[in-house]
Amino acid sequence: QKGDSYKVFYEELFIDDKSLGIGKIYGAQFTWTGKTTTAVPLIQDGKETFFDCEGNSLRKAFLKAPLKFSRISSRYSSSRLHPILRIRRPHFGVDYAAPVGTPVQAIGDGKIISARTENGSGKMVKIVHNSVYTTAYLHLSRFGSGVFPGAFVKQGDIIGYVGSSGLSTGPHLDFRFYQNGSPVDPLSIEAPPVEPVSEENMGRFGKNKKVVLSLLDTF
Repeated sequence: QKGDSYKVFYEELFIDDKSLGIGKIYGAQFTWTGKTTTAVPLIQDGKETFFDCEGNSLRKAFLKAPLKFSRISSRYSSSRLHPILRIRRPHFGVDYAAPVGTPVQAIGDGKIISARTENGSGKMVKIVHNSVYTTAYLHLSRFGSGVFPGAFVKQGDIIGYVGSSGLSTGPHLDFRFYQNGSPVDPLSIEAPPVEPVSEENMGRFGKNKKVVLSLLDTF
């Protein structure tokens, strides 16, 4: 919108005079409708993520979607005409149409509690993320490497690949979201942010913030 602006301080990678694209991002700032958000990098728990100036994480606990999809072929519904059974019954998930073999990612950190073939669901992976949220990924063609019950996964890890196993008319991912054990519409979930900067890391974060703000003020 008019009046919005952004700044990004980053490195660009070259071989001779040929650009290979963007490398490390050292900091960013975005002003939208008069509100400015600054992104300060910090390595915490072995992973570099970005935080605002107050130390709140700018990364959400869950990805918007677990894959790169072509379209949404079916939405969450309490009464949907099943394309194969031709009867109306609840469809407690969102179907993402995508080619066979498209990687499916865990939308958040968690523990795999199921990875097996289950009747109409086909090859399915289920992940518990915390005491509140659980997700399920149905109709996979195959499981990802290292995917088995009890394994821990990080946000973005590949847990399987799109297929058409089980009761399915074509390749797609049936993605399901559970809150306190009950199914909810995945498209309605407002993902919470991950943990803020810890107390023991505030000193390092303060130094990083000072450097980032100084760099952003130079242009």
